[in-house]
Amino acid sequence: MNHRKVRVRFAPSPTGGLHLGGVRTVLFNYLFAKHHNGDFVLRIEDTDQTRFVPGAEDYINECLRWCGLQPDESPGVGGPYEPYRQSERKPLYREYADKLVASGHAYYAFDTPEELESMRERLKSPENPAPQYNHIVREQMKNSLNMLDSEVQELLARNTPHVIRIKMPENDNLTFTDMIRGEVTFNTGLVDDKVLLKADGMPTYHLAVVVDDYLMKISHAFRGEEWLPSAPVHILLWKYLGWEKDMPEWAHLPLILKPDGNGKLSKRDGDRLGFPVYAMNWTDPRTNEFTKGFRELGFLPEAFVNMLAMIGWNDGTEQEIFSMEELIQKFSLDRVHKAGAKFDFEKAKWFNHQYILKADEDRLAELLQPMLAEHDIHADIRFVSDVVALVKDRLHLLADFYEHSFFFFERPKSLDTTPVVPKWTIYKEKFFNTWLKNIDKLPKFPAPMAAELEESFKQLAAEMELKMGDVQLPFRIMLTGGKFGPPVFDIAATLGITETQKRIAIGIDTYRKAWDETQAKS
Repeated sequence: MNHRKVRVRFAPSPTGGLHLGGVRTVLFNYLFAKHHNGDFVLRIEDTDQTRFVPGAEDYINECLRWCGLQPDESPGVGGPYEPYRQSERKPLYREYADKLVASGHAYYAFDTPEELESMRERLKSPENPAPQYNHIVREQMKNSLNMLDSEVQELLARNTPHVIRIKMPENDNLTFTDMIRGEVTFNTGLVDDKVLLKADGMPTYHLAVVVDDYLMKISHAFRGEEWLPSAPVHILLWKYLGWEKDMPEWAHLPLILKPDGNGKLSKRDGDRLGFPVYAMNWTDPRTNEFTKGFRELGFLPEAFVNMLAMIGWNDGTEQEIFSMEELIQKFSLDRVHKAGAKFDFEKAKWFNHQYILKADEDRLAELLQPMLAEHDIHADIRFVSDVVALVKDRLHLLADFYEHSFFFFERPKSLDTTPVVPKWTIYKEKFFNTWLKNIDKLPKFPAPMAAELEESFKQLAAEMELKMGDVQLPFRIMLTGGKFGPPVFDIAATLGITETQKRIAIGIDTYRKAWDETQAKS
């Protein structure tokens, strides 16, 4: 690695939700920068105004804030290389595009959309289904390479719509070193003449990323593997603009693949298989299409980050759970895999479960408030925290909480009498009526602990010569409605004596009626 100060950037387009692959790119940039005491820059690449989506930039910022991956420089934070939105840097790109034309490395192209479409139709064949504007085709098109200078100047003077394209060499081999893949070689004859400056004066990604990386002194450029075919264009631009010695080191990150390994994971795959692929909920303002995110499903940010770090990277050991501090300390690109990594949602939930187990109950209770509100539950935060302590070992997602705890917040609407009624007796009914009175004698303040309730229950069962199993299951169903839940005396202690007594009374009445109905049928 060179000895420049490490400066990395994440440069998303504000066009929609942030895919978990994008968040992983942020994460690897962030970890690398912090490991080397460098800077992490957020730059918004909004040069394509036709794809700009209102609210998308705020969404990106909120995703990074939630993940704890805050940039050192950004449109919101500011910094020494402002502005950090490419649309606000528009005037400076023309200067560099014109410089490329003047040096013979780029040219003006005056082709109309209709002429470009006609070319594609004319040259399309089974062997070439998508003809490109390359070193062969450019000789047949309306551009400054095929025109007299006077003609070009006349068209420019008349403000004739045009773009500026890079002039790719016809048959050069271009080699560069990728920090993950090693030496990569391209033949320039296979790469088309990319548009650098559009007719509206806005740069394309290809020009803007090079100019901005240079001006912002970016030392390392990490991006997805899908951008690898664009590398020859960018490397040539660094060379043609005279900045080759300042070019960042490149790392093209492996794709996150579908669970079966066949292709890049997409939002459509998530919809089809029932899991999110966006970091947070996203509603497209143009279509009102809603996409659920990891945050709202109940992932903790530290679990989400840890899970993403392990998709395509490891530290060479069997360790899987890493704090952010550990990730910063241990992260290195030589442990990033070249091949794509399958996304495993069950493994993602496992990570979340590990962090839920370690999380403070009060924090979880706060995070659960919106989910409880969806069920019209507005419980005291202290009570929710007590419930969390009892059920969090069952949670893989915070969204699972209601399913495992609803009976703490509302009495069961019905009781599963099937396991109880065949063995129900008047003597068991007497047991519960007696215990109702016994627990009424226990002190209300402080409220009796689970152990005290259990001891009182066991003592009465022994006195009446009843087995614990014969009365404990009916008791559980009285409290929860079924054969589920955490330890039953913990449930009773959390509900409190008064609510427990009410549920016992309802249970006795329910079992008696069900037993009477059974007797009437026999």
